[in-house]
Amino acid sequence: MHILIVTDQHPDSLGGVQVALRLQRRFLERAGHTVSIAAPALHRRGYEQAEQDRGSHINLPSMPITQDREYGLTWPGRRSDRALDRALAAREAAGEPPVDLVHIQGDFWGAMIGLRAAKRHALPVVFTMHNNVDEGTRAVTPLAPLAFAGLRAWRLVSVGRVPRAERERVSASDTGAWRYLAELTAGAALVTAPSGHFAAELERHGVSPLVGVTQGGVDDELIAEVRAVPRASRERPKLVWLGRMSGEKRVLEFVEALGRSGVNADVALHGAGLLLARVERRIEALGLGDRVRVAGPVPYEKALAAMRDADALVQTSIGFETQGLTPYEAAALGTPTVFCDANIAEDLAVTPSWLAPDASVDALAETLRVAVGELAERAGQLRVSPSEGERLLQSTKTAGMIALYERVLGR
Repeated sequence: MHILIVTDQHPDSLGGVQVALRLQRRFLERAGHTVSIAAPALHRRGYEQAEQDRGSHINLPSMPITQDREYGLTWPGRRSDRALDRALAAREAAGEPPVDLVHIQGDFWGAMIGLRAAKRHALPVVFTMHNNVDEGTRAVTPLAPLAFAGLRAWRLVSVGRVPRAERERVSASDTGAWRYLAELTAGAALVTAPSGHFAAELERHGVSPLVGVTQGGVDDELIAEVRAVPRASRERPKLVWLGRMSGEKRVLEFVEALGRSGVNADVALHGAGLLLARVERRIEALGLGDRVRVAGPVPYEKALAAMRDADALVQTSIGFETQGLTPYEAAALGTPTVFCDANIAEDLAVTPSWLAPDASVDALAETLRVAVGELAERAGQLRVSPSEGERLLQSTKTAGMIALYERVLGR
């Protein structure tokens, strides 16, 4: 098969979806399939695309949309159509098979570009919804309803009217972002989500009557490599937190809970973001500097190593993640998680683990006390078993995805 993946951001830019795309491509190619990933060209200073990616990454004409030039926008229109079709034609001329299906893994311009391509070439569409567009948009702007109306108008101009057979169903979906997503996915052969709880939410809001679950996996080789490194000795438990330091990730609530809990543990916070300076000030104000360290952003391999060495990962966001990959990565490495989001805990379903009973800082503080107490009492023994980690590997997830592709193609 030749799978054309279309997404909103370049696979070499920062983000969990991008990590998932790189893994998907590598393991699909290892299984003998051809993969092309079309996305906005990356404008990051000093970026140079790796030689092995130059054939499969289709860099669409784009403009940077963030100050650090990490993320870009490609306008869905004739220019992007021509760039995509030229790249695909070049692959065919070089002996690659023609595209069999379009797998859209984006919610904005990537989705529209992918739908235009599928329409031009009469190809089936698989949609994976990675982002909670409703929650995310409402978290960053009070003008979310206007943003959703604008997205629907943009989709209409770029892609055209919803297929006649789908109009009644789409019009019955919930308003806001959900109506926009329902219009995007109308006519798709298959709609999936990276977790059971987000799939259920998409169904509940009428985005699609049936949403499959295609969880993101973790890198088999990297996990094996990191697991082989002995964990460092310690005098007290180690906790690790990883993520973007922004409001929806609840990093400040975590620091506050650490202060209230009084736990005797070493804590490392990996990541950066708008709240970084406030996090550092709060750590100092609470007198936690001897126990809590802001390690900043690190490469993916070092993030995995930090999770492997820790006694527990702390996951603090609630209702925002569509999968929440870090607890999966931690579990594959043998490290349990202190959860705040019951949906992520239920989807992952590994032991040992701890779950805060509600969203309050006091509940998290008490859960941290319980977890650290148990970790200290059974030093080095509370680990997720390798057999539970096996089902989280990308090789397992890719086999499932190939089966879905073949079903869509009627094979």
